[in-house]
Amino acid sequence: MDFLAKYFKVAEKGSSVKTELMAGLTTFMTMAYILAVNPSILSVTGMDAGAVFTATALSSAFATILMALLSNYPFALAPGMGLNAFFAFTVCGAMGYSWKIALAAVFVEGIIFVILSLTKVREAIFNSIPTSLKFGVTAGIGLFIAFIGLQNAKVIVDGPCLVSLYPFKAALADGTFWSTGVGAVLSLIGLMITAALSHKKVPGGILLGIIIVWIISMICELAGIYVPNPKLGVFSVMPNFSNGLSIPSLAPIFNQMDFSALFTFNFITIMLSFMFVDLFDTLGTLIGVASKADMLDEDGKLPKIQGALLADSIGTTAGAVLGTSTVSTYVESSAGVVAGGRTGLTAIAVAALFLLSLFLAPIFLAIPAFATAPALIFVGFLMISGLKNIDFDDFTEAVPAFTATIAMPFAYSISEGISWGIISYVIINMFVGDKKINPILYILAILFVAKYILV
Repeated sequence: MDFLAKYFKVAEKGSSVKTELMAGLTTFMTMAYILAVNPSILSVTGMDAGAVFTATALSSAFATILMALLSNYPFALAPGMGLNAFFAFTVCGAMGYSWKIALAAVFVEGIIFVILSLTKVREAIFNSIPTSLKFGVTAGIGLFIAFIGLQNAKVIVDGPCLVSLYPFKAALADGTFWSTGVGAVLSLIGLMITAALSHKKVPGGILLGIIIVWIISMICELAGIYVPNPKLGVFSVMPNFSNGLSIPSLAPIFNQMDFSALFTFNFITIMLSFMFVDLFDTLGTLIGVASKADMLDEDGKLPKIQGALLADSIGTTAGAVLGTSTVSTYVESSAGVVAGGRTGLTAIAVAALFLLSLFLAPIFLAIPAFATAPALIFVGFLMISGLKNIDFDDFTEAVPAFTATIAMPFAYSISEGISWGIISYVIINMFVGDKKINPILYILAILFVAKYILV
């Protein structure tokens, strides 16, 4: 362990091995849901769910280790939410392509991103984004993940006005409260516990909040207060070891890419769609998490960003070979950063837990979404503090930052938030004419507008 501490310069970053490991565990706990969700989504394409589980764990571990080694940042990677849905329901569903062709598109996307990362094109895009927009993106990601947490806990549900608060009274009347409502209540209790522990500066307060809610939920299930109901998407919180601890075979999906449609227009469109969302989701996540960890320099740049982008790109390529959708940097990394993670040792801890999950899947998959929701909501609260660094008297900076902030939760997309922020920044400052705009921002604004018109 001393070797790892020296290699990742833990002391130099003002951290400790214990803090880094606890941060890694916290990050993993908040993103472990991907081990259950990704197989569920990709299996609708005909892919073997067990094999996808194995591919998800292996690709996440591999890419996260790369992040640690190439950048020494505490960021974790896994198959991206949203991109896996696009893979399954749009490419393989609406467009009718096989999952093998979709994997080929992901593989090509990854190769192109490796080239763009090595030539510093992606780094140039990152550095072209104004500091005010970066703070706006940070706050937007905070609202976005808080919204995700509230939805995961079913505190916020579908409603006549798009979204609404969980209908506690109606649920009590029809009896569904004991399946869906208990989790919502426990998540709110968990949020208060997490806030109190963090206020008292209890080490690992966010992680403790997750564990406490999970333990309470198991007690509730044993007492009959929490009633699992698969039809309502509510499952048992008790670990299920009935199928043993064997690792599902990767054979059904390993290296099954089909390049027969490589030079068709639709294939190029699919590949570019994967590229666009992955590029700006990753940049947005890096901006938000790095900003929260005070890793950006005085010019708003992220040192060693090339290594981080390479890890993301190579991870995507390897993921396609293993048999999963685009691998990207996870916004849940912010939970580990808030818990004190500052080096690649945090990422190594996350990767080790992904590998361990191959053997202990029943335990990790039993942690309910409403137990991890308080961590996401609390981290979201902490991340909106970036707004205080914006000069709200300068509308040319503040309005685009605000636009990026509100677009992320409302459009349910990090990349859309960046799009709106950059377009508004360019247009407002063109009209005002008070400052020189980075040429890259002009190019990005034109591409974003073209995307809305043509795609």
